[in-house]
Amino acid sequence: MGAEALAARALPILERLVAFDTTSNLPNLALIAWVEAYLADLGVALRRVASADGAKASLLATIGPAVPGGVVLSGHTDVVPTLGQPWTSDPFTLTRRADRLFSRGTCDMKGFLALALAAVPDLIAAPLKKPAHLAFSYDEEIGCLGAPALIAAMTAALPRPAVIVVGEPTSMEVVSAHKGVLAALVTVGGREAHSSQPHLGVSAVMVAARLMAALVELADSFEARADPGSLFEPRGATLTIGKVSGGTAGNILARQCSFLFDLRTAPGDDPRAILAEFFALAASLDGQIKARAPDGGVSVVVTAEVPAFAARPDDPAEVLARSLAGDNGPTRAVSFAAEAGQFQAAGYPTVLIGPGSIDQAHQPDEYIDISQLERGALFMTRLVETLTRDA
Repeated sequence: MGAEALAARALPILERLVAFDTTSNLPNLALIAWVEAYLADLGVALRRVASADGAKASLLATIGPAVPGGVVLSGHTDVVPTLGQPWTSDPFTLTRRADRLFSRGTCDMKGFLALALAAVPDLIAAPLKKPAHLAFSYDEEIGCLGAPALIAAMTAALPRPAVIVVGEPTSMEVVSAHKGVLAALVTVGGREAHSSQPHLGVSAVMVAARLMAALVELADSFEARADPGSLFEPRGATLTIGKVSGGTAGNILARQCSFLFDLRTAPGDDPRAILAEFFALAASLDGQIKARAPDGGVSVVVTAEVPAFAARPDDPAEVLARSLAGDNGPTRAVSFAAEAGQFQAAGYPTVLIGPGSIDQAHQPDEYIDISQLERGALFMTRLVETLTRDA
């Protein structure tokens, strides 16, 4: 079958996938079970890679011969929350308006998953010389937490694939680099006292303010240090403080304060080296607090750390993806983080390309254009043909 038929077959699959609320704070097992049943009916070999608590799972499946040199189609099953967003239709019901399909996850990134699953019958029917593998993960949206175990299982169980295609929404254009991310939770414990007697306590809020001020100063320095030839926008590293909580009243020294920060770095940057002075300040303030309030202190917990990704111009993943997409455009980079950096760190040639635009991701009324699914279907059809060749 051709690309048009594959795109048509993807629509009901996408409708089913988006109906599962796989917001990252919820289990994804119902979606995984549905995909398992779909693949099992087609006779596809598969395995689950469960999370430590068993509440979530990744999925690994293979179509074709058990030989090296295949292609992995990789995507995440989780989505970001819809709570508080002004949706004009049910976010977990696929809604078509003109040439757009609306629902949470349509572009980020269940559209790609639907295309990969829609391609399975064609892969089964084709005389494949190289295999296609499906690698669906969980918890990408909260720090790419599910990918490491999935990659380890893939490395242990599969003949070594030649290419990893990570189907993040790139408007079906090849993306050769993404930034890395280090996210951390900083918790300051102090000692409560009346605000008129600060010498009797330690204000966790004021200590946290010193730490946040250091991060703001660091963030302000990044633009001046950025590589003027960088393809990223913004060009250099970025640091933001996303959430702050603490204190009970204006006339009480706060017993606790916490905040979350997010550092994005370009390939070649060492995020821990960038934060070295901040970590040293946190350790110094921890000691100062403990001298006055032994139960207090400063804790910095890294909650996510995803490496940046940068493909070489002659990378086989880049070459293949450009051929399948008909993409002769410029080298592109995106500032969001993805699982591509983790696959590359494990030694796999990797590329980012998938249907939909990142501009619609995480938004109310998230959508994917039908034309993007059609371009994705053409990519999949060409991939099937490529895997039938000896070379």
